[in-house]
Amino acid sequence: EVQLVESGGGLVQAGGSLRLSCATSGFTFEDFTIGWFRQAPGKGREAASCISGVDGRTYYADSVSGRFTISNDHAKKTVYLQMNNLKPEDTAVYSCNVLYNGNNYWGQGTQVTVSS
Repeated sequence: EVQLVESGGGLVQAGGSLRLSCATSGFTFEDFTIGWFRQAPGKGREAASCISGVDGRTYYADSVSGRFTISNDHAKKTVYLQMNNLKPEDTAVYSCNVLYNGNNYWGQGTQVTVSS
């Protein structure tokens, strides 16, 4: 029932921008926190940013703070990640996540590649 579908990844030059989307369904969007995670080759998965559906509070990893902006659209039940001033080290598969009824749900992921 829970579904998370990411889109918006692609290839961009360093300094460029991308906007990722995570369309959600199957749960009450306003009651949960949605996170954007990323995993680069040879690295573990890390949380880049999260946003609360309850109050809109946000979290940013130090590595993306000031460059990325997370937002949501309650009507569309979609979380966005605006990524500006991208760096090659941002290259990763980006996935969105929700912890729902004790289980972590993940989207299929979208590839972001930043060339130097």
